[in-house]
Amino acid sequence: MIKTVLKWTVLLVALLGLVWGGAMLFEKSLLFFPAPDPLPIQSDGTVGGCSFTDYIFSTEDGVKLHSRWFRPNPLSDPVARLVVLFFHGNAGNLSGRTEMMVSLASLGVEVLIIDYRGYGHSEGRPSEEGVYDDARAAWKFLTLEHGIAAEQIVVFGKSLGGAAAIDLASHVKPAGLVVQSSFTSVPAMAARHYPFVPAFAIRTKMDSLSKISSIGCAKLFIHSTHDEIVPYEMGRQLFDAAGRPKTFYEVVGAGHNEMMAVGGEPYMESIKEFLESLRG
Repeated sequence: MIKTVLKWTVLLVALLGLVWGGAMLFEKSLLFFPAPDPLPIQSDGTVGGCSFTDYIFSTEDGVKLHSRWFRPNPLSDPVARLVVLFFHGNAGNLSGRTEMMVSLASLGVEVLIIDYRGYGHSEGRPSEEGVYDDARAAWKFLTLEHGIAAEQIVVFGKSLGGAAAIDLASHVKPAGLVVQSSFTSVPAMAARHYPFVPAFAIRTKMDSLSKISSIGCAKLFIHSTHDEIVPYEMGRQLFDAAGRPKTFYEVVGAGHNEMMAVGGEPYMESIKEFLESLRG
């Protein structure tokens, strides 16, 4: 009897070990897909009718991050100046988002996009806390090093970047927040895509749903009805949990990475209208 109990105990421990190890692999495969940037760091350049400058700045824990600052030509009125602080998704690097950055700059705003630690030319390895630290370092880079007022900064996060944007906006007071195609939390995503992984085994939380209600600035939520990665319902959940002022813009038929291609001009117009509403 004792031998049987011990046997089943060992099997149970082994099974839990496999589940835990599988959950760790799940987190890495789902969350972070960094890619080195094949393009060199540039002091300045032009693309799509706007200029850009590359900057390197450091986080509180000494990690050096690469960023790129896009500026429209001509520059907008300094009085009505807005700078979009953009946090991209979980794959690739900032160079792969050039089209989106140029499109945003064409709306008459400046855009700073960063690569999280471990992405592109940035040092380190990505993690939940690391992403949050990187976002806060970018905020300080704008406000302290470049003197941009908080009321002139719009925080924009896509997909995983939405978690970075929401966490940052829950600690600072930006002019506005844009959350595109983002999830409520990592455990909720796991339950949707990997229901066999127990919630207790997931260490990364990125619990945006619990933070969004604390953000008082104007908010724009964008989500596609046909997002195959982050369910449309999660975008609605974030919107429903957020306090006013808030707006929800729905794109019909776009895949997770097809928002610009499918949404077209109406999609960009929704962002433009939101940004214009923040100029006062």
